[in-house]
Amino acid sequence: MTPTLVAVAHGSRDPEALRTLTALRSLVRTLRPGLRVELAHIELNEPLLPDTLAALPAGGRAVLVPLLLGRGYHVKHDLPAALAAAPHLDAAVAPPLGPHPLLAHALHDRLLETGWTPDAAGRGRGGVVLAAAGSRDPDSAAGAARTAALLSARLGGVPVLPAYASAAAPTITEAAAALRARGGRHTALASYFTAPGHFAARCADAVPWPAAAPLGAHPALARLVLHRYDGAVARTGAAYGRDAAVRTRGRAPLPV
Repeated sequence: MTPTLVAVAHGSRDPEALRTLTALRSLVRTLRPGLRVELAHIELNEPLLPDTLAALPAGGRAVLVPLLLGRGYHVKHDLPAALAAAPHLDAAVAPPLGPHPLLAHALHDRLLETGWTPDAAGRGRGGVVLAAAGSRDPDSAAGAARTAALLSARLGGVPVLPAYASAAAPTITEAAAALRARGGRHTALASYFTAPGHFAARCADAVPWPAAAPLGAHPALARLVLHRYDGAVARTGAAYGRDAAVRTRGRAPLPV
């Protein structure tokens, strides 16, 4: 039996978030016809993850793919707990989406949509603030820093500073000030969020220069969801619920 892909989002009071993630799910389905793809939420939106898991058939297989960008509390605790409460399933938790080069690709495209270009930034000593939600978990901060490095490389060496809406430093305002102190012009904000929401809007409002849209239903993000799913499917049953080396079956491998 082919495992069901359960894409797990945090949830948001912003109605645009649900519309965006529903579009992302549709894109994943288009890329993998015949695969059952469900969207579930940790909180704030229906369907909630426990309800989605309860609706899957007993003895079925499932892979939870977090639509989250770092290894924070939800990935380490909430998702494994949800699986433990669904013993009727043979299921695995895939790694979060970030960090990964496909995210840098999508962030690059979203920046270009604002009219900002890395060439102008290079001439004007500009840079990019990578705005993320923030977490007290050091693994989450390390992942954001890695994504900033990947995006900088994608932009040809333009400086990219990670900054956070909450729970971690620097703040968006502090990172913007650091770029200004370097003489930065032609600066932009990259929105390291899966979908629109409170934090994404707050970060965009904190800067006077172009702010890119969240990642959203970008083809690279849909590919990454399937990459995480394929990696979890490729693991042995003994590795379920743990991060492991990612492999693919019948497809060109992508970097972790």
